[in-house]
Amino acid sequence: LRWDECSGATSVFRAPAANANGHTRDRQGRLVSCEHLTRRITRTEYDGRISVLAERYDGKRLNSPNDIVCASDGSLWFTDPSFGIDSDWEGDRATAELPHAVYRLPPDGPLQQVLADLKGPNGLAFSPDESELYVVESRAEPHRRLWAWRAGANGALTNKRLVIDAADGGALDGIAVDAQGHVWCGWGSNGRVPSAGLDGVRVFEASGRAIGHIHLPERCANLCFGGAKGNRLFMASSHSLYALYVNVQGAA
Repeated sequence: LRWDECSGATSVFRAPAANANGHTRDRQGRLVSCEHLTRRITRTEYDGRISVLAERYDGKRLNSPNDIVCASDGSLWFTDPSFGIDSDWEGDRATAELPHAVYRLPPDGPLQQVLADLKGPNGLAFSPDESELYVVESRAEPHRRLWAWRAGANGALTNKRLVIDAADGGALDGIAVDAQGHVWCGWGSNGRVPSAGLDGVRVFEASGRAIGHIHLPERCANLCFGGAKGNRLFMASSHSLYALYVNVQGAA
């Protein structure tokens, strides 16, 4: 779907949409999408054509790309859990050919698998200076977790540290980072505890200390900063799109 701020109208942007999940813009402003049904990363060109950027690694099909970000060097980083092939709900049921992983697609090189030790990698984002990469582990046990790595040259990730352990029963999904380094997390119940008080967006310092919560009447799946000044938070939730002006801008 496409929501237009000027008219307030919501329209169909693409149908069918191949069970598309996470999106981002590349450095040229083109829309890049994670498609669960086709198990690939695609780019919408200026004239509307669809280009396939990634669909296999080491000769094997990706699972179901979930969320994606673009770094300042133009490289695309995305998570690839099995959510879209676990059932016929978000894609087509299939047997995984690759482990759950995080990938980096450089502007002028082959696809790189940079992480393969997470259960259900989901939302991801860079710190404002891109020195750290955050990744949600949405099937971690006993609690959902957010991890951070030191990001080096050519996709090297080191110094893994635990940022958030959702011991209150919360489930993290998509994330975004603001210009001050705070991490804004789509939040809701993990299904084992009541959702009251959990649904919405929870805000953390880079150290992992919770400093705020935006309460919504439904779970928030993904979010991003937008608007003319980059200080409007858009929250894609179970059945609705919410927006809130905040006193900080999203990281560039």
